[in-house]
Amino acid sequence: MTFTITDEQQMLRDSVRSYLSDKVPMERVRELMETETGFDDGLWQEMAQMGWQAMAIPEAYGGAGYSFYELGVLLEEMGRAVTPVPFFSSVVLGANAILLGGTDEQRSRLLPAIAAGDVRVTLALIDGGGWGPSDVTMEAAPSGDGYTLSGTKSYVIDGHTAHQLIVAARSPEGVDLFLVPADAAGVAAARHETIDMTRKQASVTFDGVGVAADQRLGSPGSGADVLHRLADMAVVALAFEQLGGAQACLEMSVDYAKERMQFGRPIGSFQAVKHKCAEMLIEVESARSAAHYAGRMIADGDDDAAVAAALAKAYCSEAFFHAAAETIQVHGGIGFTWEHDAHLYFKRAKTDLLLFGDPAEWRAKLAERVGI
Repeated sequence: MTFTITDEQQMLRDSVRSYLSDKVPMERVRELMETETGFDDGLWQEMAQMGWQAMAIPEAYGGAGYSFYELGVLLEEMGRAVTPVPFFSSVVLGANAILLGGTDEQRSRLLPAIAAGDVRVTLALIDGGGWGPSDVTMEAAPSGDGYTLSGTKSYVIDGHTAHQLIVAARSPEGVDLFLVPADAAGVAAARHETIDMTRKQASVTFDGVGVAADQRLGSPGSGADVLHRLADMAVVALAFEQLGGAQACLEMSVDYAKERMQFGRPIGSFQAVKHKCAEMLIEVESARSAAHYAGRMIADGDDDAAVAAALAKAYCSEAFFHAAAETIQVHGGIGFTWEHDAHLYFKRAKTDLLLFGDPAEWRAKLAERVGI
């Protein structure tokens, strides 16, 4: 397996970086994160026109037909810019859940609209416990030819702006995923106040929401398997974002260490600062190996992809958080002010550390998956 990216993938990286640098500088990020929705619909539509949402959706369903690895390259750049758009929720979680578990009719109906940027989808999973299928407690109570959903889902990424919700609930057949329009009777969403204002989350309440049997994603009782496979894809996608964020923190720290003068010399010439930057470099490059290896494994459908996913989530989460924390330290007093961009990365890193489970949980999964 090679980690060398192709010329085409490098062109993708360069074009994404250039676009985000021009259209979503940090000033624009700060403006958008203060809004209720957290993103600019015009920007979202421009991304769709460039084919970003369609990147890893098969051509048969209106997508561009690239692999999960190309999606990872794109996500790395989005993480580098802490881009405030509902991309992770709709493209990584929503589209892949439908690809993994949907019927051909469901894929044909929903994926082209997601690829075109016309429909935003998200996953409503957390009932108040953990991120796994075994933690799903919301009941899908049989009602006539369908089911009734009641309860509240927490920490739903972009749950207050999504058009379609994929809701995990426990039916008599097992854990199922249901496609529920966000404007359905009995559905109400409220945005959470979270430390990471660049990735909005919401709680979504279901008050006796009726769903027909054909709103179930795929076959009865198949939700648990879909969620297990989706979790591995989600944490690898997140690892690419974390890598991009960690790389940005490293570059920010090195640039400042070269420019900031103290006692007549750049602070980067002092051993303590040198060591911080060197340790960050080692962790960033190790995170790069972990994320890109896992991305290749997912894209190739390798049997060891689950092992690589657990490794990537555990390592990249801690690498990004450490890089973001050290960036604040390198910048000294200015780094502790809210006006400095280091805080955007620090707060994203802290949230990402816990998203889909903390590093300790994924190290435990890694040990289990390698048979320890």
